[in-house]
Amino acid sequence: MPGWSLRHRIVPVVPGLALCVAVTLAAFAAAWGEARLFGQAWVEALVLAILIGTALRSAWRPSPRWFAGIHFSAKTLLEVAVVLLGGSVSAATILSAGPALLLGITAVVALALAAGYGIGRLLGLPARMATLVACGNAICGNSAIAAVAPVIGADGDDVAASIAFTAVLGVVVVLGLPLLGLGLHLSGVQYGALAGMTVYAVPQVIAATAPLGATAVQVGTLVKLVRVLMLGPVCLLLSVLARHLREETDEQPPHITAGDRPRPGHPPLHQLVPWFIQGFLAMIALRSFDLIPQAALAPMEQAATLLTVVSMAALGLGVDVRTVARAGGRVTAAVVLSLLVLGGISLGLIRLIGLS
Repeated sequence: MPGWSLRHRIVPVVPGLALCVAVTLAAFAAAWGEARLFGQAWVEALVLAILIGTALRSAWRPSPRWFAGIHFSAKTLLEVAVVLLGGSVSAATILSAGPALLLGITAVVALALAAGYGIGRLLGLPARMATLVACGNAICGNSAIAAVAPVIGADGDDVAASIAFTAVLGVVVVLGLPLLGLGLHLSGVQYGALAGMTVYAVPQVIAATAPLGATAVQVGTLVKLVRVLMLGPVCLLLSVLARHLREETDEQPPHITAGDRPRPGHPPLHQLVPWFIQGFLAMIALRSFDLIPQAALAPMEQAATLLTVVSMAALGLGVDVRTVARAGGRVTAAVVLSLLVLGGISLGLIRLIGLS
């Protein structure tokens, strides 16, 4: 029965979703307490939600009954927030970025891919592993790794080792990047561009840019969107080069045989251009043609903010700091060094094209 099927889907989500909402309320309460004590909230609710969620996850290992709701909050709610955010961006905003920035983003992705792959190989990582790490850092974290893996014929161990560290490092970047932006005295446009070119996932860009204002959020999301759209061309290029990566049979772990390795192929369209990116683009089009009522813009922005905070609570609840120890020294070093190089290249681009 349809009603039973809907209930069967909703009920498992409730415990984890309720937990994320509880962490969100605690974050807003802490931010309110900051404002009462110090006159303003120095650490915003969005960041507090991550910190509280991570602290709770470190002290308590949730049972499987919580997983569905936490995953739903971290993924689906955040994707909905990204779609709603598209209503605040118009075609005029995109065009105002100028061709120099758009071409610069493409160059940054290309340089970051080459540098990340080179670092991985210098540290002794197999070619497939180095490719996954490079794509994850240069484009969009775990989504890029998941899309690239079937193209180059990577096995489960390659993928697991590549993404093991990104959850923890992603949170560190979200929390630390605003401090870097303030320390370098970057404007909203400059900081948004930096965040868009360095932060792993589209939703995390929102979290990283929110403390520096609406301009940083809009520019960061736009830049990140261009980065994500690079995934399609990169996958096509790798499909041509994948033969060389698949010839490294001598680097396979002993328990992996040729039959165990998945056949390389092209990832489906929804991995190259996820539904929420398509929704984000559709909202930009609607806003550009004035098809979104002005009265709806403020509620949409507020809803996007609330959903983002709930999702950041889920992100914190999904972070196991012990993942760092399991990721392995060479993979950890490759990811960190690649990210530092990406940050340096991005800052160089911002200075080169004179963003203000």
